[in-house]
Amino acid sequence: MRQYASHMPGGRHMTRNTCDRPILPGVIGISGSPRKRGNSDIILQYISRGMRERGIGCETFHLRDLEFQSCIGCERCRKDKICTGLKDDMRLIYPAILESNGLVLVSPTHTYNISALMKAFIDRLYCYYDFGDSRPRSWSSRLAGQGRKAVIAAVCEQQGRENMGVTLDAMLMPLEALGYEVVDEIAVFGLFDRGIVKDHPDILARSVEAGRRLGDCLAQGRR
Repeated sequence: MRQYASHMPGGRHMTRNTCDRPILPGVIGISGSPRKRGNSDIILQYISRGMRERGIGCETFHLRDLEFQSCIGCERCRKDKICTGLKDDMRLIYPAILESNGLVLVSPTHTYNISALMKAFIDRLYCYYDFGDSRPRSWSSRLAGQGRKAVIAAVCEQQGRENMGVTLDAMLMPLEALGYEVVDEIAVFGLFDRGIVKDHPDILARSVEAGRRLGDCLAQGRR
């Protein structure tokens, strides 16, 4: 299987397949690592590989390469239904989210939590919620009820889930609130050195399998 990659402005990367099997669009992958070519990036690559085996394409975004900031709480999105209070590179991701039906989030553990980049990205998805005027406010997601699926992965230097803290939950809970079904979770422990995950074929195989599972779930939803 021959592949080629195209690099786009704003940290976008699309891996395409040039074999005869059709590759369907449908998934975006987000790496929240500030470190280039690190373990989070590699795990995302292998998850994408598993999806390609199922005929599903994945467009990836490396948040470190994007110029964007955290939500400023202006609430303009409640009226405009998209973030209009900030003009930055999130404008590249918003259309991809709407056009896709799958999402992959990968983050290193930073102080028992997701990275600051990943937290800022998730907070900027606030614009997809609708709120009522009650107190506390009722809410719903405009992304819900569309068969959206997701995979999440976290990489922790230390051993033991207690040292990973809330990293996985900090991705799982917001995605479920938005209307995604998280079909697989990957927790990786004891890795820190850049790219060292390549020396762990079991983790790479696990990542490919997660991608296959996501691809299978999305394919079933299209039948």
